[in-house]
Amino acid sequence: MEFRQRLIAGSIWIGVAAVMATTLEPGIPTSVGAAMRLFVVVMALFLAAVYVFDPWNVVTDPFRQG
Repeated sequence: MEFRQRLIAGSIWIGVAAVMATTLEPGIPTSVGAAMRLFVVVMALFLAAVYVFDPWNVVTDPFRQG
């Protein structure tokens, strides 16, 4: 995957995190639903970092691509 494609995919995941962050209430989550929304925000930011920075060479490894 080229850097430009990785940057676009990372931007989409950042957008997902931003949209989900608007549904969060300030403070510590008190319900399961709020905790799951926080988990989605954290997971989306993690995926954005993996696509943009590719720290373990997961996205650009030519042997993993079909």
